[in-house]
Amino acid sequence: MTRPQGTIAPILTPFEDDGRIARYLWISHAKWVLDQGAHFLSPFGTTGEALSVSLRERMQALEWLVEAGIAPDRLMPGTGVTALPETVELSAHAVGLGCAAVMVLPSFFYTGVGDNGQARYYSELIEKVAKPSMRVILYHIPQNSGVPVSPALTERLSKAFPDTVVAYKDSTGDWNNTAAVIAAAPDISVFPSSEAQLTKGLASGAAGCISATVNLNAAAIRRLYDAARQGEDVAEADGAIKTFRKVIQDAGLIPAMKAVLAVKSGDRRWLNLRAPHENATLENGRALLAILGSAADHIGRD
Repeated sequence: MTRPQGTIAPILTPFEDDGRIARYLWISHAKWVLDQGAHFLSPFGTTGEALSVSLRERMQALEWLVEAGIAPDRLMPGTGVTALPETVELSAHAVGLGCAAVMVLPSFFYTGVGDNGQARYYSELIEKVAKPSMRVILYHIPQNSGVPVSPALTERLSKAFPDTVVAYKDSTGDWNNTAAVIAAAPDISVFPSSEAQLTKGLASGAAGCISATVNLNAAAIRRLYDAARQGEDVAEADGAIKTFRKVIQDAGLIPAMKAVLAVKSGDRRWLNLRAPHENATLENGRALLAILGSAADHIGRD
């Protein structure tokens, strides 16, 4: 795998009531999402509350997945934090485990450094990890990070590191930006915001989707991906997954998905989120499931 493609789940992170990562619930959810049809998992993305989890916890939890029998070449963990040495540490650990790729935020907080500063950050990351097997997914989510990964920066990094910088995740929902990256860096895999842009993206040269709601709806999204790539009529299926996505998104992606899982599984630990988020509620989960109806019947089933 040099250029990733497919449907990728930035998996949720479940927590015990005392705040620790719930190891076996984490593993079982990861396996269920893969069994539902996701091509890859991306632990500790935004959906996984990554910036509320310590480096040590992130590395240990990634090891738990591998120890539980999940092939590391199905894993693309988020490794980007503000300090370059810590991003190097997380990335080197993932590469050492054999992970398929690492998804890396730009260095945020110093928002004025521009493309030159971010190019230095990514370049030094790649040079310091110094592993030919390293594959980097650039992660563009300026509404959270405050820092863009521009089409020009993507082109620059793709040309400088053609065997390492292999993909771009666009979480803005701005199709114009996605299209500009596809045009500027045609040798990398580009993932639009979510499955809501999956069919449009595939038709325009995108690679699939890295989307929060793959946590709940992986099977339907995978079927849509496969059918669209085969040139089938996917209008009905496309409409159904967009409706599902909107219900969850409008309720707040992380607490909404955790609330649904808490109700469907009967495991109240799914209600736990780390600060600064507020915990999810069973009431919200029940309300969302009533709206989703039969579209949610598969959740929690083997």
